[in-house]
Amino acid sequence: MHIVIIGSGVAGVSFAEKYRALSADDDITLVTREHDGYYSRPLLSRGFSKADIEQSIILKPFDKLRENNINVLCGVEVTAIDRVDKSIAINGSCQEKELQYDKLILAPGSSAFIPPPFRPYEKLFFSLNSLVDLKALRKFRQEFLSQNQRPDWAIVGGGLIGCEVASDLAAAGDKVTLFHAVDRLMERQLAVEDSALLLKVLQDSGVKVLLNQAVQEFIREEDKVCVRTEVTAEFDGLIVACGFKPRTELAELAGLETGRGIKVTPYLQTSDESIYALGDVAELPNGKLYAFILPIRSQALWLAEFLAGQKQDGWTPPVFTTKAKVHGFEAVHPYNV
Repeated sequence: MHIVIIGSGVAGVSFAEKYRALSADDDITLVTREHDGYYSRPLLSRGFSKADIEQSIILKPFDKLRENNINVLCGVEVTAIDRVDKSIAINGSCQEKELQYDKLILAPGSSAFIPPPFRPYEKLFFSLNSLVDLKALRKFRQEFLSQNQRPDWAIVGGGLIGCEVASDLAAAGDKVTLFHAVDRLMERQLAVEDSALLLKVLQDSGVKVLLNQAVQEFIREEDKVCVRTEVTAEFDGLIVACGFKPRTELAELAGLETGRGIKVTPYLQTSDESIYALGDVAELPNGKLYAFILPIRSQALWLAEFLAGQKQDGWTPPVFTTKAKVHGFEAVHPYNV
């Protein structure tokens, strides 16, 4: 059997390694747009206060997976899924232009969500969704540090990622202003009292937090970028952190059932019996997406065991909590997940 996996995050890599441990004979090919190896996405938001983050964030070079008899095609974009022919079309530096599969595992993760009003201004701001994004941000920041200066940042979005990045940039010594659309931080995850504690922790670290902000547009003024709300303020750099969007485009093009994510059964099977989905993109029958490390790893290990014939009951989410990587902050109440 030939198993093809799309995506090299925690879902794709955990599945590949577990399945290889259970089955020495089947072919496993992992296809990814990444170049640098398997890395910890949650550590991206600690990428400014740690000098060696680009080295420590990579958990495993792709060659380590290859040594385990997992074929890895990196720097490759999957452009289409042919469900009749059971193949995927790929574009990249590798010689292959298509790959046949018996089972296809969709684990492409999610992309940064950019609110429609902000999309015309994409050249004016950064996102933080990948190691490539982090490298671009660090390179931009280094231009200031090399002149013995500190950049002045605007961050739009007071959810998990926005708060984590604001905290880390402040810990690294930069000036940070955080714009958030509603009246409290991380309102989807935190109880009211924990939001208030988070606000105090960020303010004490030097972050200027502006709540109830209706950001109208971004404007380039020479070497500054301006954020316009009721007033206009200028900054050296701008980061938009408004959440994530599951990468469902390939599934939609292939005619698979999608909603918020790719719809799956309790067996993580899509509307095509040969195709499964894992991680950020997998929408369970209860309508939930489990976009956190512990349940994603649980899904990956369960699916490997299921396809190897060692599990019969469907996947059930484990009990888990998560926490924000904000310097000096610990929520008192469990997160709403």
